[in-house]
Amino acid sequence: MQRRYRLRRSSDFGHARTKGKAWSHPLLTVYLHARNDLEPSRVGIVVGKRTGKATIRNRVKRRIREAARTLYPTLPLGQDVVVIAKPAAAEASAKGLLEVLEAILTRAGARA
Repeated sequence: MQRRYRLRRSSDFGHARTKGKAWSHPLLTVYLHARNDLEPSRVGIVVGKRTGKATIRNRVKRRIREAARTLYPTLPLGQDVVVIAKPAAAEASAKGLLEVLEAILTRAGARA
């Protein structure tokens, strides 16, 4: 994903988590926060140490990033999306993470 489509600052992650609404699944938790309709939507990914060692965390992060890139055109403008991987995500396939993220965003009403 291009840099302008990513959440980068800790304050942005914190703001989305405290002000946004959350939807959970055994693999992922997603926080959505609507900012305004002027800027593009931004996506941030969090994979904690409980998920596994660095190589596993990076693999999970790459898979979630690809899923988010695939679903990005369907997001409404001005949304901040924080995706938090749970430890079970380490065992999930790329296709499984894509399906879970798609299902959560649909349930949250964040897909066009």
